[in-house]
Amino acid sequence: MSNLKKFYREIPPLSPLDSFLVFDRVKDTFDFPVHYHPEFEINFIINGKGVKRVVGDNIEEIDTIELVLIGPNLYHGWELNKCTSKKIHEITIQFHNDLFHDSLLSRRIMSPIKDMFNRSIHGILFSKKIAEELTPRLIKISKLDGMDYFLEITSILYDLANSRNQRLLSTYTVDYATFDDYDKMKLVYEYVQKNFAEKISLEEVSNVASMTSISFNRFIKKRTGKTFVNYINDIRIGYAARWLVEKDLSISEIAFKSGFNNIANFNRSFKSIKNRTPSQYREDFSGLKRIL
Repeated sequence: MSNLKKFYREIPPLSPLDSFLVFDRVKDTFDFPVHYHPEFEINFIINGKGVKRVVGDNIEEIDTIELVLIGPNLYHGWELNKCTSKKIHEITIQFHNDLFHDSLLSRRIMSPIKDMFNRSIHGILFSKKIAEELTPRLIKISKLDGMDYFLEITSILYDLANSRNQRLLSTYTVDYATFDDYDKMKLVYEYVQKNFAEKISLEEVSNVASMTSISFNRFIKKRTGKTFVNYINDIRIGYAARWLVEKDLSISEIAFKSGFNNIANFNRSFKSIKNRTPSQYREDFSGLKRIL
């Protein structure tokens, strides 16, 4: 578990009310530093031969087409490495780890998906055959809306779960009980999600967790690897990132809407967390599609 302290804890622009988030983009560079997050992630890549993939303790060069499922909090990343392609097509689908409730997954028809989710704590590489078969459907995903969007991704998950020649990637697994979707950290997370646009004091969040400010400072650092201020900023930047690609608002409007009262501080925080300016992010992530 100590290995996770080396890596960046990403906060995707996925709110508690969202179902799935899809990134669909063609790029000539490919560099996603090793990171982790509590959401499931499907990653599909075409024309990426030679890209280096890291999933847990597994490191490999990928082929011309690949499709993987990353389980919650399993660290992962991609580097351009030996890839010379200028048109790397990447589709990423993220969804909350509790989107499919246990009561639904316990139904007989859902058992293949439940088993796949259980195995995804190692990361799953699907066969080239199923990746090729699903290519047209995956490319079409970002063009769908509403229930069609939800049902098609669920159908793809079902087909993946029943496909042959799946391979587990990492011998490393995660102790879920140490992460921030449990116990007091969950209360803190929910409170910050509701109030991130306002000024949030250390004292009021400490009260939510029924802790003193000193104890809470130690608690938040242990659970997230971040200070209280940095944790709040991560949440705010997550929302700002989503609005940059979804809303026709100026960068200054988004800065204030996400809880920053200083545009310079917003720009500095955004670049520190996302490794690009807000305007660069808006351009790079223009393929984002969100469903409420």
